[in-house]
Amino acid sequence: MTTIRVAVPRKGRPLEAVLERLAARTGMTELADEIISTLRYEKDLTKGNQSADNHVYRRLADYSDLSDPTRPEFTLLRDDRAGMPRRVVFDSVTVPTDRGDVQLIGREEPFRALRTHEFALGFDSADLVLEEVVELQDEPLRTIDEINERIDPLDTDVRVATGLGDTVYHTLLATPSVADSQDRPLDREFVREHAGTLCISPRYERLIEAVIGTAALDDITFTYPESEQEEEAAIAETGLGVYLTVTGSTARDYDLELGERLFPSETVLLENRSERTPATERVAALFAEPEATAIESP
Repeated sequence: MTTIRVAVPRKGRPLEAVLERLAARTGMTELADEIISTLRYEKDLTKGNQSADNHVYRRLADYSDLSDPTRPEFTLLRDDRAGMPRRVVFDSVTVPTDRGDVQLIGREEPFRALRTHEFALGFDSADLVLEEVVELQDEPLRTIDEINERIDPLDTDVRVATGLGDTVYHTLLATPSVADSQDRPLDREFVREHAGTLCISPRYERLIEAVIGTAALDDITFTYPESEQEEEAAIAETGLGVYLTVTGSTARDYDLELGERLFPSETVLLENRSERTPATERVAALFAEPEATAIESP
């Protein structure tokens, strides 16, 4: 059978979601666990939460098996932390399936690799798609299903096929004094009626514009956390903001109230429609939720 190359992130939650989904479909749980645990350990080393006896190059050699494509291969990248330490990240592995061999290949920006037609299939965060290509409108973007409707077909052939359900949410947060300043829930309409500052992560500015809707931002000025400052702390200083939350426990530590969940931050399966073949469709179906309907391309 044909080997289908699939672009995936080199590390982090999106890569783990892909590996877990593939393990659920193929039974390669041990392989997925091995890759995930290796990368988590290396992340802890980079953050200074673990120590290692072996040099990073020795660890890299121990992790990788270049003689067998069905064994994982790793590589080194410079981390953006102080001192730019070398960090072990995922490079590639080939997984035999009943739909053909699936070769997962690590990329720093899988979505952009699909946009340049290097791959027919790939996985990336829905956040990046919003930051890169969706059209900004007065009406807010609320769900993964709506993304394709906001993509200009002249801009890219890449479309969202389905989400993997590893969801955390971009959530509206406010201090009690700001939340009580209006006689209404802490939601998009609250932002529309608010005049002042809204604290966000600078990497999510376009995403926030898309999910709140440009009409609600007429009297809003974005502010951003200072270097090394936690987002929740910065929002507490500003009074109102948007940040990714799972349980909201850290937000509550800063006496922040949780408002509307604005948009799911989720790993999505992406397809370059111009590169579609029967083989890529079979592999895409392997990853799709059995109980969910894939998103229709416009």
